[in-house]
Amino acid sequence: MSAISIGGGNDGAGVARVAADWLGLAAAPAFATMALMTAAFGGGMEPLCSASGHGALMSGMVPMYLMMSAVHVGPWLRLIAGRRR
Repeated sequence: MSAISIGGGNDGAGVARVAADWLGLAAAPAFATMALMTAAFGGGMEPLCSASGHGALMSGMVPMYLMMSAVHVGPWLRLIAGRRR
């Protein structure tokens, strides 16, 4: 993904490429928002996600959402790097 553009051309591949670019950018903020909402509203599945059930540091939904957000931050980094050139 070198650049985000509105027009992808008239072919289906161009439209699919633009849609994939936008979806790639949507993933990290979506996971970060889910982490914030889970932390703020206390919605948790900690007993299901925790192997020990004793509140380990990396157990619960908030750390999982934060890790997923970090994994999906690549498109944002490429977009920022492209703008600095």
